Amino acid sequence: MNEEVKMVDFSYLGAITEGLNKDQVLTDLMSEHGKDVWKYALFLTLNPNSADDIMQEVFLKVYEKMYSFRGQASVKTWLFTITRNVVRDQWKSAWSRKIILLGTRRSQEILPSAEQEVMSQLQEQNIWRHVLKLPTKHREILLLQIHHELTLAEIAAILHISEGTVKSRLHRARAQMNKRIQEGESLE
Repeated sequence: MNEEVKMVDFSYLGAITEGLNKDQVLTDLMSEHGKDVWKYALFLTLNPNSADDIMQEVFLKVYEKMYSFRGQASVKTWLFTITRNVVRDQWKSAWSRKIILLGTRRSQEILPSAEQEVMSQLQEQNIWRHVLKLPTKHREILLLQIHHELTLAEIAAILHISEGTVKSRLHRARAQMNKRIQEGESLE
C-alpha cells in the first residue's frame, strides 16, 4: 500500500504567540520527531535506557523553552542540538563519570526469510558495529549526515563547529570505515 505520510509543518514555531496551545505543539513535535531524537540519543549513548531518559528531558526542555525558538534553523536541527546538549550534560555529571553503563545489545533477530535477506541483515549489523567503534565525533557526523540526511550547515550548527571541520571529520570517518571494512576487522 502506498499511503502518503502527512508531514506536519512546524514553521509556525518561529512566530509563536502566547495564545498557542503548548501541549498540542509538544504532542505534534513528539509524534513527528520523537523517534529521530531517541535514535540520535541512542547513537550517542549506546544505551536504550539513557536514550529514553534523554528523550524525555529533551522534550521537557522543548516545552519549557518553546517560545524561545527563533526559527533560525529547522526544528529538527533545533531538537538535535538540544539532544546533543542533554547528552553532553549527562556525560559531564558526576554520576555518569563514576558509573559507566554499557548498553545492552539487541538480540539478533532471526527472520524466517531467504538466505540473501539474512546475509544482508548481518552485513548491515556488521557495518553498524564498525560505526559504533568509531570515536564519538566521527560516528556522530556519520549518523547526522547519512542517517538523518542533514546538510553540512545543519550539522555544523548542531555541533557548534565550522562546516570545514564537519567536512574534515566526515572524510576521516569515512576513511576509517572503509579501512575497517576492507580489512574485515573482527568486532566480536
